[in-house]
Amino acid sequence: MKKILTVLAAIAFGAAAAAAGEFPRTAGAQTGAAKGAAKPPATREMALLCWQELGELVPAKIDTVLVPFGSLEPHGVIPNGTDSLAPEAMARDIAVRVDALIAPVLNYGMTDAMKAYPGAVSIPAETYAPLAEAVLDNLAANGFRNLIVLNGHGGNTAALNAAATRVANARRVRLLVVNWWTLADDITKSVFKQNGGHAGNNETAYIQAFLPEHVHPERYRPEMAAPNAPAGAYYTVPVASTILLYEKGQGYPSFDAAQAKEYFRKVNDRVAELVLDTIAKWDLAGVYKYK
Repeated sequence: MKKILTVLAAIAFGAAAAAAGEFPRTAGAQTGAAKGAAKPPATREMALLCWQELGELVPAKIDTVLVPFGSLEPHGVIPNGTDSLAPEAMARDIAVRVDALIAPVLNYGMTDAMKAYPGAVSIPAETYAPLAEAVLDNLAANGFRNLIVLNGHGGNTAALNAAATRVANARRVRLLVVNWWTLADDITKSVFKQNGGHAGNNETAYIQAFLPEHVHPERYRPEMAAPNAPAGAYYTVPVASTILLYEKGQGYPSFDAAQAKEYFRKVNDRVAELVLDTIAKWDLAGVYKYK
């Protein structure tokens, strides 16, 4: 009887202690709790993470990276850095949705035809192409398996496509290069009821949605805009206008705040949808799949 009472007392004490949290949980219980309480990254931006955090995240928890590429060139009455600011804002908006980290933006690109304008910086092709490739190659070496290039400047496209092909094949990773203004062509025509342009309604609206204080309608005059030359018709250096319309008579900036917000949202939704769909198709095909 004394033994039974002793055992019962011990059991009662143990139960009370467990209820009070005095005993440590088992390893299994700790692991389960840790998994249940897994926290998202402190930030999605690689430049703000320390190396230990990155080592813990990539590729075990996150294997997708958004890589914004841009340029520094005139854009009508919106910032010279528009081609970098737009893909950077896009990356920040969609990073959680596509479960990706964000690499620092490469702010410079190839823009020889606009070098005459104040603030323009153009990188020679023989320098830019290997630099872009080195950026992507290093990100692949860090363990990222899905590298999503968010390109903001048409002059970069050929070099980025070539770099993506070389890195994908050499590193056995998956690359997607997105030219957002072309991807969103139907959205531009739906929101504005007309075509867009370089620093036209589409780019101006996208920037206005998140940086309205750096959009200057008071500096704008319609005669500042000019249509792109028909293919093979003529060529000018420097370009005669920094607002270049895709079609004559269409694409003039509207500076409409409501349209800007709508356009920003719809473009980002389209890009996020493309990223998720492309990764899903890669996974379905089993190409370079490591998880």
